Amino acid sequence: MARLFGTDGVRGVANKELTPDLAFRLGQAGAYVLSKEHPHPRIIIGKDTRISGDMLEAALMAGICSVGADVLKVGVLPTPGIAYLTRTLDVSAGVVISASHNPVQDNGIKFFSASGYKLPDGIEDQIEEIVQSEEKPWDLPTGEEVGRVIPVPEAGRKYLDFLKNTARRLDGLKVVLDCANGAGSEFGPLLLQELGAEVVPMFNHPDGVNINDACGSTHPQALQKAVVEHQADLGLACDGDADRLIAVDEKGNLVDGDFIMLICALAQKASGLLAENTLVVTVMSNLGLRLALKKAGIQVTETQVGDRYVLEELLRSGAKLGGEQSGHIIFLNHNTTGDGLLTALQLLAVVKESDKPLSVLAAQMQRLPQVLLNTRVRHKEKVMADPVVLAAVREAEAALGEEGRVLVRPSGTEPLIRVMVEGPDEMQLRELAQRVIDVITVQDRDL
Repeated sequence: MARLFGTDGVRGVANKELTPDLAFRLGQAGAYVLSKEHPHPRIIIGKDTRISGDMLEAALMAGICSVGADVLKVGVLPTPGIAYLTRTLDVSAGVVISASHNPVQDNGIKFFSASGYKLPDGIEDQIEEIVQSEEKPWDLPTGEEVGRVIPVPEAGRKYLDFLKNTARRLDGLKVVLDCANGAGSEFGPLLLQELGAEVVPMFNHPDGVNINDACGSTHPQALQKAVVEHQADLGLACDGDADRLIAVDEKGNLVDGDFIMLICALAQKASGLLAENTLVVTVMSNLGLRLALKKAGIQVTETQVGDRYVLEELLRSGAKLGGEQSGHIIFLNHNTTGDGLLTALQLLAVVKESDKPLSVLAAQMQRLPQVLLNTRVRHKEKVMADPVVLAAVREAEAALGEEGRVLVRPSGTEPLIRVMVEGPDEMQLRELAQRVIDVITVQDRDL
């Protein structure tokens, strides 16, 4: 049987792959494994705005309560809000029901340990082994020993107050905020308004099915247009669970996670606050970022793709800032996971304190042309090991020589293979990327 847990929890098409039955069993197994040392375990559950969240939440809560744990139900809340509450309240674990930036038909279940960190592989393996086993290691409680569901209506306010305590006033800034019709739709505009910014919210009316639909951090075109139309200082876009952020400068130009990390790293270094003088990035970050950091005397540590690997390196090295080009950025001195609203506050603070437009701050990095193409496949692992595919990648690398690079990797959350080609000539990059994509498509079809 294929592994349930991917790089970001258990994901799949809701009610087809991620069924209520699976959610129930994950609730039982997760509560059992994560609550072994707690005599009266309590687990926080939150979700994003997609329509299947109610169904999976009910099943997950039933599973947790059936093994004697209580549920603290917080409703719709950004993923990093769940991480924050998990580590600050007296609970055994936290769970988020979300598929982040994925389309509405998908959903996911992600666990946090009591310390607010995503689970290590070993703990996920224990949960998965129990889920897939016919024999269960518990005796189901009865009577007063069954768990109960406890609403926590003040949860959102606690998270907002935490964010505000990391920030400074934003008076005088005009910000367009794309909420992706997701978990940040209520919290994002309120947060910026309470800090004094003039906010133009958009895509902040979730109806259960419009999450990430032509909006949010993966579809910034409407935001780019709105920033110019409203003559705003900048635009910000979260994804469906508000754990990532990208920006748009006052001219309507995209400012992705690489630029945001550089701007924040340079500001922290100037203030003597850049821990270990290091920024942790993934292999997907642009070469231009590495060149700008080298010029500034900042060390770069590189990991494989996935914010969990960035986090592991931050914890190992003592660095406190790292993330991904996609806008999943971790400020470890504030929170244990990527946090789109926290990242927004950090970026806005630099804009405010420097009194410089975002376009000028972003100009500290020159982005090298980078082409990223995706292709849907049936056999990710087989394709990645296919000799014909590997030969096509080597040919592309040879064509670029030392002036560029080719990165081919499977998505951790979708049935996709991603091909990234980077170098000085964009036309050549597109040709090389398409050539590799074509080979992958043919080989996948023949497997």
